[in-house]
Amino acid sequence: MLPTNLTSNEVKDSAGAEVEFTRISTESRSVSFAKSTEAPNQPYRLKVSHQETGSGVARRRRSLVRFDYPVTGVNGTIENIAVYGVADIPVGNLSATTGISVAIAHFVSFMASQGASTTILYDTTGYGAAAMVNGTL
Repeated sequence: MLPTNLTSNEVKDSAGAEVEFTRISTESRSVSFAKSTEAPNQPYRLKVSHQETGSGVARRRRSLVRFDYPVTGVNGTIENIAVYGVADIPVGNLSATTGISVAIAHFVSFMASQGASTTILYDTTGYGAAAMVNGTL
């Protein structure tokens, strides 16, 4: 279960500094957090949600973790950068969560590291993060 507030190093910025978030809503299978020091005209949000479909062995869960980050464009308007990870999991046909954990670990390590490194690169130079930042393959 997620804590009420994310204020103990759960989220870091690209310099590795802590970014604090406060829970602002919980509805059904969705929770939203706002950056503790966000400006009212620049909402900086984190959302975690789950949606299940089907039944029995055909039951699937779509889990989403999404950050919406405001930036000021070159023309002075506020723009939103949305970055998210989605897991589409056949939960009805799994007897254990091992495969889910392995796939998420692969995703996290590819986004935040280079090669065999065990160091998390918050500066977005991990292979997956760098590909997203620069639009490279």
